[in-house]
Amino acid sequence: MYGWLWDRLPGGTGAKLVAATVLVAVAGVVLWYAVFPLLEPAVTLDEVTVRK
Repeated sequence: MYGWLWDRLPGGTGAKLVAATVLVAVAGVVLWYAVFPLLEPAVTLDEVTVRK
């Protein structure tokens, strides 16, 4: 998959590296600000169930 994406990015090695970095950053931002807030109510990490 990564080879397929790398082959389709325009430009030389430097331009491909910049474009790949931007794509990873955009994916991270979308996950952080859109996907994770939607999933947060379903994944309750702050509810502790361990008792003494």
